[in-house]
Amino acid sequence: QLEESGGGVVQAGGSLRLSCVASGDMFRFYAMGWFRQVPGNQREFVAYINWDARRTYYADSVKGRFAISRDNAENRVYLQMNALKPEDTAVYYCAKNKAIEGDTASSRYDSWGQGTQVTVSS
Repeated sequence: QLEESGGGVVQAGGSLRLSCVASGDMFRFYAMGWFRQVPGNQREFVAYINWDARRTYYADSVKGRFAISRDNAENRVYLQMNALKPEDTAVYYCAKNKAIEGDTASSRYDSWGQGTQVTVSS
């Protein structure tokens, strides 16, 4: 089970840090990802991090502004979001991958949080 927190309303150019906590003791064996979704649109890949945090990967739209990290001792994954833009407004979801290596395809993730709303005002 995954639970996100940290969403909110922020002005353009501001920052937010999303957090996702996982239940159970298998968290450290899987890659984790963040996705986002705007109503009426498909869920969009944002970032992933491999099981040992040695590899991260970002969507072009967030590269250089967002940073994904994880703390396996705390069963947590984070998404630091800087220089936010109005087009970053969405519900953000964390997800557990089926394997130790990450992937951009949502079909490769088998457990999802309930989402947290991020709203960036212009």
